[in-house]
Amino acid sequence: MYLEPPPCWSKLFSLAVVQLRVSKIKADNLGRAQKLVKEAAGQGAKVVVLPECFNSPYGTGFFAEYAEKIPGESTRVLSEAARDCGVYLVGGSIPEKDGEKLYNTCSVFGPDGKLLVKHRKIHLFDIDVPGKIRFQESETLSPGNRLSMFETPFCKVGVGICYDIRFAELAHIYAKKGCQLLVYPGAFNMTTGPAHWELLQRGRAVDNQVYVATASPARDESASYVAWGHSSVVNPWGEVIVKAGPEESVVYADIDLQYLADVRQQIPITTQRRNDLYSVNSVQEG
Repeated sequence: MYLEPPPCWSKLFSLAVVQLRVSKIKADNLGRAQKLVKEAAGQGAKVVVLPECFNSPYGTGFFAEYAEKIPGESTRVLSEAARDCGVYLVGGSIPEKDGEKLYNTCSVFGPDGKLLVKHRKIHLFDIDVPGKIRFQESETLSPGNRLSMFETPFCKVGVGICYDIRFAELAHIYAKKGCQLLVYPGAFNMTTGPAHWELLQRGRAVDNQVYVATASPARDESASYVAWGHSSVVNPWGEVIVKAGPEESVVYADIDLQYLADVRQQIPITTQRRNDLYSVNSVQEG
């Protein structure tokens, strides 16, 4: 059963995706993030999304050095930015320290500056493509174990981080629980980026007839891990409606929930699934 939004909710709102240039200086990263969130709000954005590891370089050698408790320096900046700008702020992700463990964590704040949800990356990025890239987040990070959703006056939003997008089950469960927008701060690289970044976004969008937004760090060719960039928003028809280049930028998209409803009416897969033959269900609730 798919949950539908109350009829009183707004059918159209502006989403901004911030593709931030991330350096090794945390204070600079936080300052630029604040500036670009303010810029996005000034352009009418109601929901703003920052990239994965927006406050630190991405890499197993950096996570422990840049890790913070939540609340901490970076989340205080996010809270203030959300409150000052009156937006829903999806705070990309930061390395989070909790006891002896480290997590890759996205904190979401409401327009009042209050923390709405904290998503710890569920699926750790452990890959080995011979001759191209080997990366093992599990060498330093622990996985999260909860689904993460939050409500806005516009629609319900599901949160994942980067590698989470490869797991169709997560997106399906979010859609099943009433999410109409899925956001994935992510830092795909120069191997997986050109091959799968757009493909996965379009797949998650068309499979579930939802909007999908991704926020990447800007590309820095001098970094030890080079992000692909190309932050995007995809509509429920599977079309890329806006896409950044590799450089630092802010891109905007109108999230049209009436269009989403029209797509679902035209191709009604949500009512045509054979739940008597198969199902995807969550074991651990958020």
